[in-house]
Amino acid sequence: MSAVSAQSMTESKQALRSGIQKVATGPEYSKNLNFDEAHAAMSEILSESMDPVQAAIFLIALRMKREVDDENKGVLQAILDTAQIVTADVDEVLDIADPYDGHTRGLPMASFIAPVMASLGVPAVCHGVEAMGPKYGITHYKILKAAGKSVDLDVNSAAARLSSTGCGWAYVDQRAFAPRLHDLQDLRTRMVKRQVLTTVEVLVGPVRGKNKTHLLTGYVHKAYPAVYAELARFANFNSAIIVRGVEGGVIPSLQQPAKLFSFHDKSEERPGEIKPGEIKMEQITPQELGIEQTTRAVPLPKDLPPTVNKADNIAREFDVDAAAQKAAELGLEALNGKPGPALDAMIYSAAICLKHLGHANDFTSAAKLARDAITSGKALAHFKAG
Repeated sequence: MSAVSAQSMTESKQALRSGIQKVATGPEYSKNLNFDEAHAAMSEILSESMDPVQAAIFLIALRMKREVDDENKGVLQAILDTAQIVTADVDEVLDIADPYDGHTRGLPMASFIAPVMASLGVPAVCHGVEAMGPKYGITHYKILKAAGKSVDLDVNSAAARLSSTGCGWAYVDQRAFAPRLHDLQDLRTRMVKRQVLTTVEVLVGPVRGKNKTHLLTGYVHKAYPAVYAELARFANFNSAIIVRGVEGGVIPSLQQPAKLFSFHDKSEERPGEIKPGEIKMEQITPQELGIEQTTRAVPLPKDLPPTVNKADNIAREFDVDAAAQKAAELGLEALNGKPGPALDAMIYSAAICLKHLGHANDFTSAAKLARDAITSGKALAHFKAG
């Protein structure tokens, strides 16, 4: 090892130690990190020489202190530095960023939004992992695998599918586009609790458009729209739709009013920060889109078998693979035009995206476009091509 590389390693390790000293000194004396400090500490955590004990202390202490914008951005930038991000041969891309730890209170339909949008002329990508704590819920990976779709594409293959006229969508796994981050899964499982990585990993954006890339993500707690908007602008998304979705997902409740936050970046020369008043808030009801349901989401079947490999006492009680299989079945039925909450969930989310992207003047007409794309068989054809 050269003297220069040895010195760099020493500096990297010292950055993590210094970060711990600042953020892990109790409620009265803990200090916020600046962007460079958070970036250096996270870079060390993503390195091959990472000390898992120090990494866990840093991430938990940061969470207990409550992360600030500079810390979120520094951690995200370190992940972006090690990620493989490609540009598809299309003008625009919709990035669908559902929670990586999945869903446990209903059967999510977000995995089918990408082919629906592709059938409407909007290339779309979704991404995630097979399983992640703290929920270890139903994920894109599990649903799409159950539906017979490829979940092991590399980023270049995923980008090629987005540029294919008959396909226009893809799933890409974190293992493929951010392997260093993916390697932290065991550590995150042993840490049990949510940390900053849960917040920022959905913003990597592995496949981008030549001109614009738009983010669709969800939230639960009211502080997060501003956080996600700031991070989305920082990560070079041209616009974002941040939905108060069921379990923090991208699909709102099918029976209650929903809040949507969004921004449009109208200038390529804008700095990376959101200014006051730039985030638009809208409230919509499912009834505006012709949706009348008595459940918030597609219900979990009552006859799901119990879990056999429970990771911890916090994890779900039902067998997630069986639930993913059922979600895949209901999703395919919806793509075949079968009425029900699964079809309505797809229409709802697609309509929100179409309105945001300017493909419709209002939510009612956007919902009609989405419904027609599904009932005509166009969306199913794109799903099969993926």
